Amino acid sequence: MLHLRFFLILCCGFQFLQAQQFPLDFENNQFGFTGFSGASFSFRVDPLQSGNNVGQFNNNGAQANQGFFMDVTTAVDLNTDQNVNLKFYSFDPNAHTILLKLENGTQPAVEVTQQIPSGANSWNEVNFDFSNATDSATGNTFSSTGQYDRVTLFIDFGVTTSGTYLFDQINNAAVFVPPNPIDVVYTNLVWSDEFNTSGNNPVDATNWFHQTQLPAGGNWFNNEEQHYTNRLDNSYVENGSLHIVAKRETYSDQSSTKQYTSARLNSKFAFTYGRVDVRAKLPFGNGTWPAIWTLGKNINEDGGFWDASHGTTNWPLCGEIDIMEHGLGALNHVSAALHTNCAGCSGNTRNFRSTTLTDVASNFHIYSMNWSPQQITFLIDDVPFYIYNPTVKNVDTYPFYEDQYLLLNVAMGGYAGTIDPSFTQSSMVIDYVRVYQNTLGIAGEDENKVNLKAYPNPATNTLHIETMQITDKVEVFDLAGKLLLSESQQTNRLDVTKLKAGLYILKVYSAGIVVNRKFVKE
Repeated sequence: MLHLRFFLILCCGFQFLQAQQFPLDFENNQFGFTGFSGASFSFRVDPLQSGNNVGQFNNNGAQANQGFFMDVTTAVDLNTDQNVNLKFYSFDPNAHTILLKLENGTQPAVEVTQQIPSGANSWNEVNFDFSNATDSATGNTFSSTGQYDRVTLFIDFGVTTSGTYLFDQINNAAVFVPPNPIDVVYTNLVWSDEFNTSGNNPVDATNWFHQTQLPAGGNWFNNEEQHYTNRLDNSYVENGSLHIVAKRETYSDQSSTKQYTSARLNSKFAFTYGRVDVRAKLPFGNGTWPAIWTLGKNINEDGGFWDASHGTTNWPLCGEIDIMEHGLGALNHVSAALHTNCAGCSGNTRNFRSTTLTDVASNFHIYSMNWSPQQITFLIDDVPFYIYNPTVKNVDTYPFYEDQYLLLNVAMGGYAGTIDPSFTQSSMVIDYVRVYQNTLGIAGEDENKVNLKAYPNPATNTLHIETMQITDKVEVFDLAGKLLLSESQQTNRLDVTKLKAGLYILKVYSAGIVVNRKFVKE
């Protein structure tokens, strides 16, 4: 989540980006644009075709630079097709201009303006030819190429005239699809918490640290309104899940009285490169701000678990990866973001993307981050929705080359907005937290002699075993050390159908060497 008291501002509004795919057709109320400078966006039914959904764009006439933007996950590719098409509908009989601008690309921002003839209550097919585009910064005309991640629309730019307009089917023939949504597949489970305890228990102190110390000034960052505590009231493990509970209650701590409490957990495990999977349900109620995120282990932050031993670097130079946040936009919009030392970026937020899910408070979703030396891919339910892969990688753009640790928390208020006056309490419920890396071994193994891969992880019915050596025996144990499965011959697969869901230890014996692997049975 945002670590300091800053947030994204574009013109005069908050920047809640929706990461969607190009082309855009607004069916099923998808592909919502964000208005700025007083403009607003909504969905509606096509007035001429009842079965078709369209986007409705409204200028209130208060400012001359009102417009609308959207960030897309599959970029507009002008290398293959320099034409962008859309359909435009006006309710008034006046002539209009539409300025289409492409930004955040491999080339400078470019724009094309088209004139729409007068005529009310009808659709116009409009083509924007970027082979004759204008450089937005210099005003020079040139043939534009490259891929662009942001689409921005202005209706009657430069004129303070109110109006409501419809758009549909914004597209071009070519869509740039990143060649490697996941460039490195991590398969070895190196750290996890499955929260598999019965009854009501404290959070496992070998895995997690409760961060409760207030920052200097007596308040948490971003104008959050809660105290974080280490009480069972705010965090506990019950029936296989971690509960982080935000509550309305008057609570005094560290000479400060606040009206809400919650919990903020730091992992006692840190890592460089790998994949994180967290299966969670989110709290409900306006003003709740749940987050699953990471910070550099070297962050200089009094009260954090790693500060005393490694805290040498101020935020954001330590790097921050927000795997999931909810509450910064509309209900069921979850977002991902990265915070680096970004000159000119508000809140040091290099990128902020969101996508829409169904009923995040009632349904579990798997929020994931796949982090390699070259890129960071964000996924939900194993589907990538955003890739961060800056062309230039340095300490300012990609400080993600040292250990990061995990944080789980539910904040109240701040950039999540006004807290619902009827709010009493709600929880983020986490089924598991898992970290995967690619390693030849774990502590105590002879990494130079045995190269073992066990997959898929998690496994459902079959666990495949891949090694260059001949296996003498393969065994599976539970975490208590009880032997559950054994194959005393060479095998490259294990039937794990009869195992219950949970975490297990695989032991592979080969020429006197024993190699261990953790794996999860779904």
